[in-house]
Amino acid sequence: MTATVPQEAQPQGDRPTRPNGPRIARIALFIVVAIAFVWGVSGLDGSWERLRAAPGDAWAIIRLMWPPDFATEIDRGVLGKVFESVYIAWVGTVIAACFSLPLAFMASNNVSPAFIRLPIRQLFNVIRAVPELIVAVVLLGVVPLGPWAGALAIGLHSIGTLGKLSSEEIEAADHGPVEAVQACGGTWISRVRWGVLPQVMPQITSYWLFRFEINVRASAVLGMIGAGGVGSELISQLNFRNFPQVGAVLIITIAVVIFIDTISSSVRRRIISGGSGDDPSRTMELMRDMLGRSGRLKG
Repeated sequence: MTATVPQEAQPQGDRPTRPNGPRIARIALFIVVAIAFVWGVSGLDGSWERLRAAPGDAWAIIRLMWPPDFATEIDRGVLGKVFESVYIAWVGTVIAACFSLPLAFMASNNVSPAFIRLPIRQLFNVIRAVPELIVAVVLLGVVPLGPWAGALAIGLHSIGTLGKLSSEEIEAADHGPVEAVQACGGTWISRVRWGVLPQVMPQITSYWLFRFEINVRASAVLGMIGAGGVGSELISQLNFRNFPQVGAVLIITIAVVIFIDTISSSVRRRIISGGSGDDPSRTMELMRDMLGRSGRLKG
């Protein structure tokens, strides 16, 4: 029978000690973030009086927007302008999807060599560094004033984001199917088609839909500089201080955006859960058939 030593009587040296390094690092990180925040606030040239008055000013503007004047805005064709913003976002997203997918393969380290991969990655960084608004301003001097400028601006800017996300998804793909296609004597295109695309297309398609949701909001802003969409109507009513009409435009725009986001989120969940794209089991069956045929030919 063994005697147990009370916990308070156990030697203090047997207790595990926690390292102080991670705790000190967290404290140091918190201090750095706090100092950076204070420095950023000081550079905004704001005042506490303005901050305290901001909620009251915002509420006063909201009161001016109520009740919203839907009748006037519908007569002015606001619904057509809202859907014009949706068309701009959709065309821009399709343009970005068509160009970003091949560029993403060229930027992936498991598909392309370094002399091709590195310039494409830097191209993505350059594209993402320029906002859609700046791209639209530049394009207004190249294409006519209107929705095409907004669609091209959204498409060009979305190439950078979609290309980077898609390339990261391609790099994370399982290399086993690629090796199986390569063992069958498949070309580079065959390895991409049968080894990589069935794995990554559901997630990449969900990225496209998510980017479409973002572009719907961005298209409303581009209209304020003459690039088409509902933004032109919004800025026009704001300039004339027609706040009831402004409220109607905002409510209609928010309702359409929420509807699109709901539908897009449902489709994205369906795609990610396996309701779209090539069936992986079918792809593996085709590869096994190719391996069998290769073995019979060698025999």
